Amino acid sequence: MPANLTPQYIEAERKFRAAKTAQEKIKCLEEMIATIPKHKGTEKMQAMLKTKMAKLRAALESRPGATRHGPGFHVEKSGAGQVIVIGPPNSGKSCLIAALTGAQPEVADYPYTTRFPAPYMMKHENVRVQLVDTPPLSPDDINAELVELAKTADCIMLVLDLANRDAASALEALLSGLQGKRLELAPENASPFQEPGRFVKKTLVVGNKSDLPAAEENAAFLREYFADKISFVVASAVRGDGVDALRTRVFLLLDVIRVYSKIPGKKADLSDPFVLKKASTVMEMARTVHKDFVEKFRYARVWRKGALQGQMVNRDFVLEDEDIVELHI
Repeated sequence: MPANLTPQYIEAERKFRAAKTAQEKIKCLEEMIATIPKHKGTEKMQAMLKTKMAKLRAALESRPGATRHGPGFHVEKSGAGQVIVIGPPNSGKSCLIAALTGAQPEVADYPYTTRFPAPYMMKHENVRVQLVDTPPLSPDDINAELVELAKTADCIMLVLDLANRDAASALEALLSGLQGKRLELAPENASPFQEPGRFVKKTLVVGNKSDLPAAEENAAFLREYFADKISFVVASAVRGDGVDALRTRVFLLLDVIRVYSKIPGKKADLSDPFVLKKASTVMEMARTVHKDFVEKFRYARVWRKGALQGQMVNRDFVLEDEDIVELHI
């Protein structure tokens, strides 16, 4: 069976032959693996490419001090929460992040443009959420550092290409591959639980490129096939469809609330909330404002839309999103 190699593959192969360093060769191999036609006639070629890449990576990792060179995969958390954005090659992760944040991550029409994790800030009303763009994730080559980064994140956004008829297969393979790395992607309504050595992260699966042909059909299949297994939304980073609603879904995924502090006799500053975990108490809010408030706390007054108007509460009172709290010490 003829290989019918694509022009993109042939160009990547040319670059591979001209590459001088192991890093350059690995990048070319990644492009070759992503662009080679997937059929029986190329199975041996695919296996050979993966073997070459594994050997190059092993050689890099075995060098003394190799792990200290180049950018790392650790990203300091910032904002209301950290969301790791993952997805297969050419799913449009970087383009979607640009639409959500207004930033300008490197975007190109070829795979593996993103080489290392890069943080960007997404504004949702009066808070900012950190979105971390990551290198493409392939079921055949799951980067261990990327998995460890995802394990420490607050939650995950997984981006798929709805124009790709293999989107469902790619999702199933990724879910299985990550589970093999002890990382389980759970729907947004999943009950939080912990097990030794097992990491469960609330995940929102985003079907990107909803403006392209076959997107609607693929989205319907994903919803039906993965019903109750994932939280799924569709969007178009290019046309902007669903982007505003996606910002809200990402914020809700974090399971946090915004609480405003009020000084007695003055109005609350509604532009700069304290961000707390859902079901936090007045005492937990006091601890966030200042450690001295915990020891000196006497009582608090709470204002809540449509419910409370300065009601006196104790330290165990459970707060809700956008409560206004006046602490008395």
